[in-house]
Amino acid sequence: MFMSRLNAWCAATRRALLREAGANVLAIDEAHCVSQWGHDFRPEYSDLAQVAKSIGDMQLIAVTATADAPTRDDIVQKLFPAKPRVFVRSFDRPNIHLAMQRKANVAHQIETMIARHKGQSGIVYCASRKGVEKLSETLSAKGVAALPYHAGLASEIRSAHQDEFLRCDGVVIVATIAFGMGIDKPNVRFVCHADLPQSIEAYYQEIGRAGRDGLPSDTLTLFGEADVRLRERQISESDSPPERKRLERRKLNGLLALCETPRCRRQTLLAAFGEASEPCGNCDVCEGKWPFFNGVVAAQKVMSAIHRTSGRFFSSHLANLLIGNATAAITRHGHDRLPTFGVGKEFKPGEWRSIFHQLHAADLIAQDSCDRDRWIVTPAGREVLIGEAPLNLRAGTDLPDAVAVRRALRQIESAADADATLERSAFSARPRDAGLTATQNHLLAALKAKRLEIARRQKQAPFVIFHDSVLIGIAMARPRTKDELKLVHGVGPAKLERYGAIFLAIVADHDDAL
Repeated sequence: MFMSRLNAWCAATRRALLREAGANVLAIDEAHCVSQWGHDFRPEYSDLAQVAKSIGDMQLIAVTATADAPTRDDIVQKLFPAKPRVFVRSFDRPNIHLAMQRKANVAHQIETMIARHKGQSGIVYCASRKGVEKLSETLSAKGVAALPYHAGLASEIRSAHQDEFLRCDGVVIVATIAFGMGIDKPNVRFVCHADLPQSIEAYYQEIGRAGRDGLPSDTLTLFGEADVRLRERQISESDSPPERKRLERRKLNGLLALCETPRCRRQTLLAAFGEASEPCGNCDVCEGKWPFFNGVVAAQKVMSAIHRTSGRFFSSHLANLLIGNATAAITRHGHDRLPTFGVGKEFKPGEWRSIFHQLHAADLIAQDSCDRDRWIVTPAGREVLIGEAPLNLRAGTDLPDAVAVRRALRQIESAADADATLERSAFSARPRDAGLTATQNHLLAALKAKRLEIARRQKQAPFVIFHDSVLIGIAMARPRTKDELKLVHGVGPAKLERYGAIFLAIVADHDDAL
């Protein structure tokens, strides 16, 4: 039995249905929703353990893709009467390229990403319905097949747009976070955030909708001061209890640390889930997109400001303190009389906030584990504070041309390496990382055209026939018999029998034309 929209079912009804079905296993998907520490807490999840207990002798399984250590601990405490077995796999998605940019011209920045993926499918997330409508109209006017999706649209329009996205390549969905849950299109090639996501967990979940076929995919997240101020205001003005507000502020600080990190972005992201990793070489920071400067003196000023304010104030307050802006809060706490007042006029407030979050991302400052509302200087930070350790911090300027050159060189090298190893690995290798020659690309286009023709005739999404990765494998291997075709990774017996002859004919026609 499958239950969805738990808020539509009262606890008594859920118990009655489970008893009637004779269920002895209760599997809870999106289990982070049961935790008040999770990024998507839903009260209706909280009584699921009691439902299982009232039925008796029921096994519980809880699964989630986006739970950090505190959330996992809370799930265990809330759902399981006895200590369960806990399985945690790596959070890394190495095929996904991570990039973040400060907002400049949002529509142009998004359009540039889409242009790099012409003819491919992607998702663009916006924070509001109004933003969705405006951006989708702008992109459509530029010739992009952009479709809006948000809760304010009629259900039949949402369904039509979702179906077109699933069936067709080259469609870009511009959506609020209402889009994505349950969407399993494997060849989404890019995910963009036109606005700051809600949290690191939400960011990870949303970018995870790209590249599920294992092929290289791109992400781009845009952020700006207005996003931060809006999120801070939403937290302050919400009806949530104080503890929840403090949690939301900590999550915002963690997300800003990811945006501003001076180290590998993937390292910072995985560290948020308790996973250590090496620099990935597949993010904008590793590619050298952001220039660096000697940040020792700037870090010392921030750490001094933290110490002199007893660690009780966040980045915005400290930025005002350092530039000498005597706000009402500064004067009320007497911070305009501190030695650090006005010592940082060389940077703008936004730059000081960036430095603060970079220090957080580098674990030079942290929230006190015993008092999460208090900032402290870590042992590594103290070495910088006393001048015994060097520190490079990231400046706030993009160098897109340099990055484009580096990426192009890497693509050329990858293609050359792929050509060199093609003959010895054509049939058995997973093709996700290989470059294709012009001839192979021509064959791939023919294979995709045939797949689309079949999909339209059968009224199915193209990836149901074969994933892109399978077609790439066929284009690389150029099999001439079914025995050769079945060696291509992803071609099973059923697909071989149903579609083998059709796609072998495409390969034969292509080879005969050479």
